[in-house]
Amino acid sequence: MTLTPKDSGWIEVITGSMFSGKTEELIRRIRRAEIAKMKTILFKPFVDSRYSSKYVVSHNKSKLESVMVKSSDEIIKHSNKMDVIGIDEAQFFDNQIVEVCKKLADIKKRVIVAGLDTDYKGKPFGCMPELMCESDYLDKLRAICIMCGNPASYTQRTISNSKQVLIGETDIYEARCRNCFELPINN
Repeated sequence: MTLTPKDSGWIEVITGSMFSGKTEELIRRIRRAEIAKMKTILFKPFVDSRYSSKYVVSHNKSKLESVMVKSSDEIIKHSNKMDVIGIDEAQFFDNQIVEVCKKLADIKKRVIVAGLDTDYKGKPFGCMPELMCESDYLDKLRAICIMCGNPASYTQRTISNSKQVLIGETDIYEARCRNCFELPINN
């Protein structure tokens, strides 16, 4: 794989459970593109203001300046002169995000998307399944199960709340393996 689009664009998807390092990997890839003197921009959804409204911040506090947007259509407006477009927390965007990523790749942009593959019920989350199918490169990361230490692919919600989107961190979520994951009682 070349790091610079040569007469081609593509979509890279980084997915997995919470605490698996998705945002950290997204930041790493954007920084490497910057080292290569490529023009980069990083986006985050308006709904995710956990750490900052001006930065994408990983759980280990690594951060990179970002643009907060309310809808996926805004991404195209800001990406005109960019070579590499990063998108964090893609599962929180509207369904149009898939078409936005495809349009950007079609105009020879490298698009790097990070997001949760499943929700707290272990069900596919938002646009992520479709983005995974559209990706040219796909990386599924795993965390470490908080209960047993095995590789974790699930996000366990530790409080009772049936909203699919509930922004939080270690205060309400844990990484769990298949064996330790418990379906919520309020399905």
